[in-house]
Amino acid sequence: MRRNLISLVKFLSLALLTIVLTVVVFRYVRNPPRYPDDGDEPDPRAPPAEAVKLDETDDEKIDWHDYRQISQDSRRKGLGEQGVPAFLSPTEDAVKASLYKVNGFNAALSDKISVNRSVPDIRTPGCRTKKYTKKLDPVSVIVSFHNEHPSTLIRTCWSVVNRSPASLLREIILVDDASTKPELANELDEYVASNLPKVRIIRLASRSGLIRGRLAGAREATADVLVFLDSHTEANVNWLPPLLEPISADYRVCVCPFIDVIGYETFEYRAQDEGARGAFDWELYYKRLPLLPESSKNPTEPFESPVMAGGLFAISAKFFWEIGGYDPGLDIWGGEQYELSFKIWQCGGRMYDAPCSRVGHIYRKFPPFPNPGRGDFLGKNYKRVAEVWMDDYAEYIYRRRPHLRALDPGDLTEQRALRSRLGCKSFGWFVEHVAFDLVDVYPPVEPEDFAHGEIRNIGAPELCLDSKNKKRDEPVAADFCKKDDPKASGEQEFRFTWHKDIRPKGKTDCLDVSRGHEKAPVTLYPCHGKQGNQLWRYDVGKQWIVHGYNNRCLDLDPAAKKVYVAACSTSVSTQKWRVENVDMKAINNWENAGPKGIK
Repeated sequence: MRRNLISLVKFLSLALLTIVLTVVVFRYVRNPPRYPDDGDEPDPRAPPAEAVKLDETDDEKIDWHDYRQISQDSRRKGLGEQGVPAFLSPTEDAVKASLYKVNGFNAALSDKISVNRSVPDIRTPGCRTKKYTKKLDPVSVIVSFHNEHPSTLIRTCWSVVNRSPASLLREIILVDDASTKPELANELDEYVASNLPKVRIIRLASRSGLIRGRLAGAREATADVLVFLDSHTEANVNWLPPLLEPISADYRVCVCPFIDVIGYETFEYRAQDEGARGAFDWELYYKRLPLLPESSKNPTEPFESPVMAGGLFAISAKFFWEIGGYDPGLDIWGGEQYELSFKIWQCGGRMYDAPCSRVGHIYRKFPPFPNPGRGDFLGKNYKRVAEVWMDDYAEYIYRRRPHLRALDPGDLTEQRALRSRLGCKSFGWFVEHVAFDLVDVYPPVEPEDFAHGEIRNIGAPELCLDSKNKKRDEPVAADFCKKDDPKASGEQEFRFTWHKDIRPKGKTDCLDVSRGHEKAPVTLYPCHGKQGNQLWRYDVGKQWIVHGYNNRCLDLDPAAKKVYVAACSTSVSTQKWRVENVDMKAINNWENAGPKGIK
């Protein structure tokens, strides 16, 4: 009896264990465990589990990150992946040179890099955990191009497709502005049809320019929000929700991403900076204003910016057309960023930069396209903007660009009627309330220069500083002084400006030192007015031209005619320079000079 009871207990225990194991195995098969490295993360577009219990509201926020795409990108390896600098072999120099001429960047290298390449997530850490409104409108991305290199154009498309939530990307519209490269015709059509279903191409019959190309794309767009990108850009991680959230709260808002740099030589992806407010000087060169303290304290939050940096922005289609889109009288390119920025602010809108949205952009080494035979289209564009939107402040533009006074801007009737119909505010209101520190940092009437003219070396008196009409990032040198030899060529007239920088006469490039090592070269870089790498002062007593605050002086290698900065020394004669014209009163007040707000 006892033996039978024990057998029964063993049987029941075994049966119970079998049932438990069967349930566990069944549940495992139906719901296998997920591991962080198996590449199968939850869909970020699904609301979090706890949110299912909540009533949906317009201000509900979710995590829009695509963790599967992020994981895939993190594992990519190869040339240019993760945005690291890439290089061609010397055997490819010939094809590199030929493609450089027609593109202004290293297109041969672009062809070697995957059109699906990964880029580094260089956002501030707070952006990686930031949530955005669940209800965001989908977008039409508009990319106008003329003879763009195919691989950079396609890479632009793939970056948008890969790093945009599928529910937010309705379409990408490529506007072909009468390109003449054969590979941008049938070959591009076939690639798009086979690989990029959300991309469609519209083709303009004749060259219309960037501005009218964008207008053509905007007319074809079907989404409620328009996003404009250049044709050689790469969208970064989760770039779209930060642009759209402010627009979801107020349709009269325009939002711009941070624009990162894609190196024209190596395709390295790197930050340009961590934000500043867009502005301009009185020649209508794009400039920047310092971030306000509250923006610096909240590095993930959008901040107001007076002027957009270029052509990368999001705007509701409703507001874009309410304010007339771009002025269709603007030709080819140039001035459109000011026209749209002024119009947005003066006609009831606002404009923001979104730090958590980042897009890389190739800044060409040189513009590869010839003048399309439209005369001074850039001057005409600037005059249209000044005449319609800048009121009496236009006079400051004409003082810097006198030739604009006599230039015919074309018919402005409709643009002036638009401004009147919308009841837009004055440009004085814009300067006072939006760009309130502009006239301090970039005064309409600039103070006199501290010094100007020839800069002659004391240790090698036959040599003068010579920028030789060099371009951005190219080294400055020395050469035989033109005043001694009138037949000598070169660019030997310089200005020591109130910005505490040194620039060739008539140019907006400045002497810049970006490296901290011994004998760091001196190059030309667009003047930014922020001092830093471009800070110089002239020590009249020692005849030193001192760079920055680190006691480094401009020096010369007479044999090689190379200039550089090195540790200042009273025993080195080649560190002494004679500047032709010096304003001693201004020099004595040097430390108190310079734009307000920039130290």
